[in-house]
Amino acid sequence: MESQVRGGTRWKRFAVVMVPSVAATAAIGVALAQGALAASFSVSGQSFKVTADSLHGEGFSQYGAIDSGYTLDGQKTAHPVAVSAFKSASITNMCQSVVTPNIPLLGSVSLVLKAGGGGTPVQAENLYIDVEDLQADAVFHNIDIGVAAKDASKGPGIGKGDQANPYGFAQQADSADLTDVKQTAWATTAGTFKLSGLKMSLSKGVKECY
Repeated sequence: MESQVRGGTRWKRFAVVMVPSVAATAAIGVALAQGALAASFSVSGQSFKVTADSLHGEGFSQYGAIDSGYTLDGQKTAHPVAVSAFKSASITNMCQSVVTPNIPLLGSVSLVLKAGGGGTPVQAENLYIDVEDLQADAVFHNIDIGVAAKDASKGPGIGKGDQANPYGFAQQADSADLTDVKQTAWATTAGTFKLSGLKMSLSKGVKECY
């Protein structure tokens, strides 16, 4: 069974039931070589943007959760997210950007990270990403929509420390293929994250992947 999806969504409030248009999230983001599972830490006051030409993921699941963290001025806050998890993922031509605003004497400063564009894809294992917005073309293989989060066994399971209802809505698939990916996320963690051809740059002003 295959399901094709194109589109994007913005999370203005937490949805107990996620619609199929956000069934997949490109499992790409911060370059963590080793780490704990998703959202077991307080997220920063900055979301980040990621693009990729393509992603192939094995063992996919997705469920709703809340990320607790801070604003840039240190106030506590929370973000509703769709957590997407892959047992393994292969990503081509990845770009990640984050903008830090209002730095004294400098204004905004942008960090851009690129990898997987030289013929060797980025590789990740046990990868979780907490997404706010997604646009992509996607194909899911043997997808199940509407399972309880604790029973989404095709993926790596609910992340340790995630604020998620184990009896809430989830979806899963044997594998997923996404192309022309654009997303905004609050956190990404992985057991391993191998970045081939890594290049990182800092520059003044707002320079984002999209």
